[in-house]
Amino acid sequence: MNDTPTTADRSVGQDPTAPRTYEVRTYGCQMNVHDSERIAGLLDQAGYRPAAAGTPADVVVFNTCAVRENADNRLYGNLGHIASVKADRPGMQVAVGGCMAQKDREVIVRRAPWVDVVFGTNNLGSLPVLLERARIRQEAQVEITEALETFPSDLPTHRDSAYSAWVSISVGCNNTCTFCIVPSLRGKENDRRPGDVLGEIRALVDQGVQEVTLLGQNVNAYGTGWSAADRGAYDGRQAFAALLRACGRIDGLERVRFTSPHPKDFTDDVIAAMAETPNVMPQLHMPLQSGSDDVLRRMRRSYRSERFLGILDRVRGALPHAAITTDIIVGFPGETEEDFEQTLEVVRRARFSAAFTFLYSIRPGTPAATMPDQVPDEIKHARYRRLVELVDEIAWGENRHLVGQTVEVMFADGEGKKDGDTRRMSGRARDNRLVHVAVPDDPALRPRPGDIAETVITYAAPHHLTADAGIGGLRRTRGGDAWAARRQALDPAIALPADQKGSVRPTNVQLGMPVRRS
Repeated sequence: MNDTPTTADRSVGQDPTAPRTYEVRTYGCQMNVHDSERIAGLLDQAGYRPAAAGTPADVVVFNTCAVRENADNRLYGNLGHIASVKADRPGMQVAVGGCMAQKDREVIVRRAPWVDVVFGTNNLGSLPVLLERARIRQEAQVEITEALETFPSDLPTHRDSAYSAWVSISVGCNNTCTFCIVPSLRGKENDRRPGDVLGEIRALVDQGVQEVTLLGQNVNAYGTGWSAADRGAYDGRQAFAALLRACGRIDGLERVRFTSPHPKDFTDDVIAAMAETPNVMPQLHMPLQSGSDDVLRRMRRSYRSERFLGILDRVRGALPHAAITTDIIVGFPGETEEDFEQTLEVVRRARFSAAFTFLYSIRPGTPAATMPDQVPDEIKHARYRRLVELVDEIAWGENRHLVGQTVEVMFADGEGKKDGDTRRMSGRARDNRLVHVAVPDDPALRPRPGDIAETVITYAAPHHLTADAGIGGLRRTRGGDAWAARRQALDPAIALPADQKGSVRPTNVQLGMPVRRS
């Protein structure tokens, strides 16, 4: 195989010797976003190049989700749309990966015969070889493995951000929630060694990254399956807490977040590590799913509502200003009006700063799919609207308490869709709330993505905060330097002010267009 993939079967006017281009379209959770960075890194390493914005790619990869029912319709609808694009572009290839690929396998090629490659969640590293094999043999390649071949973090990466990064600490899940298809698609939990995790974080910090999010299907179960010989200093149920504390000892690492924990494994040693480690952010995403103990029992969630609320009380006791978010499913089989009212009551008591709310949808192969008393759609939708209204009301009230307070914001690319019109820049407070900030027009005084400043909140909405009083204490960070270096590498004609040139150089796998999210 050539070091740089090229093709002579391109449309008229295209250079047949130029490297082939790619685009990755990502659906679903943060794990998929992180996997897409690995997919892009593999293609970079194989000699492909990211397609320019608005330019059709030679290879389009769909990294799919299978959590909800409409995932199927969405995937096959998008594949149908791309069929006509491919018909007009000789040599174009389409690949499908992720959880839908792991689930549907050969079905994808039967329903969409123009797909060239289907690969699963356990063999991301096979994609470049499968693309080349499909091109040479002119037939679809379907390769799904049941066991993890290479931990995704051992693969090359093409990161979306110069200053913030996902770091996977585990893959798979040992829980048996009756609504969830993920364990059957991503397998049993497999934890990385602490030295590997910390080594990756140190390497990222050396490149300018100053914020990491530790990823796992159940991050706080980290290390619970290790043998005594494997644990070393990371003792059993305290392994995740020890990992958080170790992150606190990494110079240059400003912010540490994690997602998602499970209430059954959330212990007081983790709360203590959060409170006592300055760079672990005062933010917690804790999935509730339902406030009804009867529903939680049918979901096979091994906690009850009072235990859940007790965890939140202990977190707030140690971190009084923590922002707590959650996931809630509406209309699980057998959910009565009384069950739903119990969920609303837990939401009132929990005072979530935000909630990701979902209508229950049947996933074939899960125990809940065949449960009796499926809730009619009209009832689910009515309850969903009531829940969203309550969540927004509470979130708005929590945000209004912040008006007049000073918060620290790390500015970011792409957080504010209207920033250009409002002359603001957007970023995240330490508690992960989205803040839109009025900033100076002068580039010498204006923060860069990755830079950090303080600002005073002047307005609150349910889903964001606004700070129109200006900024103070602007800190030019190594993350901002990394952003500026990447930007100049992409366009050498850009002239940067002397104080923004920084000292961080982008690496070859860090460059390119960001992953598209659909």
